[in-house]
Amino acid sequence: MNKKWMGKLGICIGIGMIFLSCQPPQQQEAAAEQTYGAAQVKVFKVRKQKISEKLLYTGVIEARKKIVINPDIGGKIAGIHVEEGDRVRKGQVLAELDTRAIRLQLEQAEAQKAVADASYRDASNNLERWERLRKESAVSEQQYEQVKLAHDAARSQLQQAVAVVNLAKYNLDVSIMEAPFAGIIAAKNAEVGDVINPLMSGFGAASGVLTLMDFSSVKIEVEVSLIDVVRIAKGQTAYLSVSAYPDKVFEGRVTVVNLAADPLSKKFGVEIQLSNPELLLKPNTFGDVTLEVSSQENALVIPQLAVLENRFVFVVDGGKALKREITIGLQDTSLLEVLQGLREGDLVVVEGNYGLDEGAEIEVKEVLQ
Repeated sequence: MNKKWMGKLGICIGIGMIFLSCQPPQQQEAAAEQTYGAAQVKVFKVRKQKISEKLLYTGVIEARKKIVINPDIGGKIAGIHVEEGDRVRKGQVLAELDTRAIRLQLEQAEAQKAVADASYRDASNNLERWERLRKESAVSEQQYEQVKLAHDAARSQLQQAVAVVNLAKYNLDVSIMEAPFAGIIAAKNAEVGDVINPLMSGFGAASGVLTLMDFSSVKIEVEVSLIDVVRIAKGQTAYLSVSAYPDKVFEGRVTVVNLAADPLSKKFGVEIQLSNPELLLKPNTFGDVTLEVSSQENALVIPQLAVLENRFVFVVDGGKALKREITIGLQDTSLLEVLQGLREGDLVVVEGNYGLDEGAEIEVKEVLQ
C-alpha cells in the first residue's frame, strides 16, 4: 500500500511541474516582480519659494535688570516687608535693619555738632575783635596768630562734627532698603533677626537679603564661532522659541556683538534683547535663538533629506531612479537651495533614497508637500 501511494504522489508532482513550465514568460516575470517588487519611495516636487539661511543657538534667558538687595552696612535685620513673587514699585521699602544704635549715634553726633558750632561762633567773634586790635597795633603779631589758630581749630572741629552727623544719617538711610527699580521679588535670601555683613568674605550673588528682577525685558547670550560672528550685526532681528510655548516665536534684536573671542572657548559672545511685557519668558530657563543671516526670493528648493553625500539626489524618471548631481546654495533648518542640477517640477526621492541604485525601478508611495 505504501508503495502504491508513493507512486501516485510522484505522478501528481510531475504533472504540477509540467503545468508551471507551460506558463507564458509574461506570467513568470510577473511572479518574479511580485517576489522582488519595485522599491517604494516618497518624493518631493521641486518648487520655488523664499529660503533663508539661519543660525541656531541655545542659551539661558536672563532678566535685563537684576540686583541683590543688600544694605551698605552690616547689622541685624529688623523687618522684611515683601515675599517671593511680590511685584514692587520703584522706591518701595523692602526691608530694614535694626536702627536703634544708629539713631543714638545720630543724636550723639548732633549734640557734638552743636557744641562745635558754638565754639566756632565764639572763636569767630574773638578773631574779629583781635583783627580790629591788630589794625590799631594794640596787640602783638604773636598774640593775633594764637587767636587765629584757635579759630581755625574750632572750624576744623565743626567740620568734623558735621561729617560725623552726615555719616550717621547715611547709615540710617542705607539701613532702609528700597527698590531701585520696579520689578518682582525673585528670591528671599534672609530672615528677620539674621545678622548680615556685606563685606564678609565669600559674600556672593546668592546672598544678600532679597533678589529683585525686572524681566519685562529679557536678554539671552550665546557663543558664536568666528565663521558665524562676521555674519551677525548689532540691530539684527533674532527669533526666540521656548519649549513652554511651542507654537509661539518671540522677536528681539541683537544688542551686543563682542569683537574679542573668549580666551578659553575661542568663541564670541552675542547678546539678544527681547521685550517681555506679559512675562511669558522666565529667567534662568533655556531658549533657542534663530538668526537669519541671508535669504533668497524665488529659490529652487528641496528637502535636505533628499541629498546624499552632500552632492547628489535621485530623480524619478519613467518609474526609475536616476542620479543627479546638484550644486547647493542657501540652507535653512529643513530645506536647501539648488543652484544647478534640477528643474522646477522634478520629483526627487526623499524617503527610500538610501541604498538605491542608478536605474532601479521605484514605486511612488507619496508626494510630500
